[in-house]
Amino acid sequence: MTAPVTLCLWYDGKAEEAAQFYAETFPDSAVGEVFRAPGDFPGGKAGDALTVQFTVLGIPCIGLNGGPQFTPNESFSFQVATTTQEETDRYWNAIIDNGGQASDCGWCKDKWGFSWQITPVQLTDGMADPDPAVRERVFGAMMTMQKIDIATIERARKA
Repeated sequence: MTAPVTLCLWYDGKAEEAAQFYAETFPDSAVGEVFRAPGDFPGGKAGDALTVQFTVLGIPCIGLNGGPQFTPNESFSFQVATTTQEETDRYWNAIIDNGGQASDCGWCKDKWGFSWQITPVQLTDGMADPDPAVRERVFGAMMTMQKIDIATIERARKA
């Protein structure tokens, strides 16, 4: 059955490389069919990947090698819920160590320009705490971080 919604992500010729990285990095991720150009075209040649079907964490996507006209920005991001520091570190470091860029509050950007929020559930739970003082402490702790440190978030919750 075809998914009712598929994310179409625009790449500058690197959709296949990105899909392979996501499949190697995240569970429930895979590279599907690659549709290649049947002949030469402006900016490309026969055999170049035009689109790549893939999934990221179970989300169906199509990577479109559309060229440099459009670039990703922070108005779209993948938010990945993690449960341990090891998992948080693994995803964050995979993105950063593969040419990505760190940002604040758990955000980072992969080498293709797509934004990721690597978000431990402990942070989400702390930000949703019924006690406004807990939410304020957790928020204050988060604002000092790039990659989220779960132990620091937990200390802020309990302070």
